[in-house]
Amino acid sequence: MAQAYPVVFLLDDEEAVVAGLARMLRVDGFQVRAWTSATEFLAVHDRTIPGCLVTDVRMPGMSGLGLQRALLARGVHRPIVFMTAAGDIPTAVHAMKSGAVTFLSKPVERDQLLDAVHEALARDAAARAHDQEQEDISSRIATLTRREREVLDLLALGLMNKQIAGELGTAEKTIKAHRSHIFEKMRVPTATQLIWLLSRAESFAARLRPALQQYVRHH
Repeated sequence: MAQAYPVVFLLDDEEAVVAGLARMLRVDGFQVRAWTSATEFLAVHDRTIPGCLVTDVRMPGMSGLGLQRALLARGVHRPIVFMTAAGDIPTAVHAMKSGAVTFLSKPVERDQLLDAVHEALARDAAARAHDQEQEDISSRIATLTRREREVLDLLALGLMNKQIAGELGTAEKTIKAHRSHIFEKMRVPTATQLIWLLSRAESFAARLRPALQQYVRHH
């Protein structure tokens, strides 16, 4: 189970730098876990723990950018704040394009670091809330029967009960029963709220597009 409080994962190959930055962050109330090796961090990293990564760019072995690539290859979109004493524009641009929060020059100023960490944690919280919402909606849709999903698709297209009955070759009262079951399983009281909920579901929208195209072609 993911813990409630976010963690600032701190990484720099210089122990003195790690100790100083960790002390700075802890004074401001952040939970900090520190490493001096990107490889060691990657070996034990738990993606379920909320938080952000603050890492040096240039390190022996795996660099900060190499670590960013390794995390992305695993499907981990951990917000990252990069630090470097020898940064250049191409490196910064590459890091930002790959999702970095910001790029700080060393020695890092306290206010800049705190601002960057706050932004990174806010991004992580928003991303986790979004993922949780998608998982919740998907789990509701998964409770529907095959026929209920067919009715759901047509409801999402804006069809009325009579039209849905015609499309599926069944009685209107049967569609009303399916509709009632759908509302109950999706935990919504009205069609308006059902449509709003479905509009939030990215996987449903992707699945509905072919159905919409097919419906348009035949009508």
